[in-house]
Amino acid sequence: ADGDLLFNVNSDIRFNPRAAEQPEWQNEDHEEFLPTGETSIDSYPNWLKFHIGINRYELYSRHNPAIEALLQDLVSQKITSVAMKSGGTQLKLIMTFQNYGQALFKPMKQTREQETPPDFFYFSDYERHNAEIAAFHLDRQVKQICIKRKVEILILDFRRVPPVAGRLVNMTREIRDVTRDKKLWRTFFISPANNICFYGECSYYCSTEHALCGKPDQIEGSLAAFLPDLSLAKRKTWRNPWRRSYHKRKKAEWEVDPDYCEEVKQTPPYDSGTRILDIMDMTVFDFLMGNMDRHHYETFEKFGNETFIIHLDNGRGFGKYSHDELSILVPLNQCCRIRKSTYLRLQLLAKEEYKLSLLMKESLLKDKIAPILYQPHLEAMDRRLRIVLKAVSDCIEKDGYDNVVENDFNTDVNTVTTER
Repeated sequence: ADGDLLFNVNSDIRFNPRAAEQPEWQNEDHEEFLPTGETSIDSYPNWLKFHIGINRYELYSRHNPAIEALLQDLVSQKITSVAMKSGGTQLKLIMTFQNYGQALFKPMKQTREQETPPDFFYFSDYERHNAEIAAFHLDRQVKQICIKRKVEILILDFRRVPPVAGRLVNMTREIRDVTRDKKLWRTFFISPANNICFYGECSYYCSTEHALCGKPDQIEGSLAAFLPDLSLAKRKTWRNPWRRSYHKRKKAEWEVDPDYCEEVKQTPPYDSGTRILDIMDMTVFDFLMGNMDRHHYETFEKFGNETFIIHLDNGRGFGKYSHDELSILVPLNQCCRIRKSTYLRLQLLAKEEYKLSLLMKESLLKDKIAPILYQPHLEAMDRRLRIVLKAVSDCIEKDGYDNVVENDFNTDVNTVTTER
């Protein structure tokens, strides 16, 4: 239905892709064409095909060919301009491509093998480029050859993370020489080892001591495709009910009140619809990654409360493979609710033939800067999956299957209903 689409686009609508970079250009005149002079959807750039495919239930459909093409664009399109992203604690760059698409670049700060230092608080942890890439793959799907026939194996199959790909960037040609951001440009220097370095401006880790250095000028990073401009598709920001205190000594309410979920379930939008189940999906997603930094989340304003949570900003996942942060699972333990589709998928991923770590490893091999995750991180995901299933099993034993597992399947066609 039209009301379920973020944009209602007819094939004869004229669209100027430059408007994504400069919204004020939209009103210059009414003759807005693609560079080819064509106006059909087929001729739209892949980033725009991604945008017009967004709907009430997912960022992209399971078989949307534009997503693979967009991932290819992220690693191959010419970078035409670069600027620092304002806000946030760590350096991120907005990169604009020749086809007017844009992406958020997070540079490599840690090697694959490094763990978050034990004395670091979650709010001062590094943001990892490979965590952004791995989160995208965990959130979506992978294809695998199984028993001599091609079958589609889903990982979490949420499709709530914007497309992310790894890329090697030339810091001289693709950042310094194309930026008009003087504050960024001024932070470039040549290190004693003759490598090109820069550090930008931000509240954490933006100094000569924490500079990002190339070899000699190549740097690895993640590129996350932009969502539609806020002027075209407003998003609502929600405070996560299980947000941490972000304080060295204080605890959040949910950490001291075992009945906290009952309070949440009486508060809109958690008192009706599917939002509490969306929070449980996000909880499982974050626990598998070890991501403690989910302070807020966003939804598309157009769809009101009956829509999915966008899984944005996953860079603080995959910091520790030797430790499972059980406090991330508190929402599931307190609420004892989960979608049937999520529960069945988790059970499948625990089976030896569909093992989560193996599917993730295979999926991540497609990325240009693979390997993305150090093997112990993959093994940690299998271990954490068993912990999630044990938590659900304990809930079922306590409250009964029907009170814990929400049937989101349409029994007539044996598919997941659109209410998920």
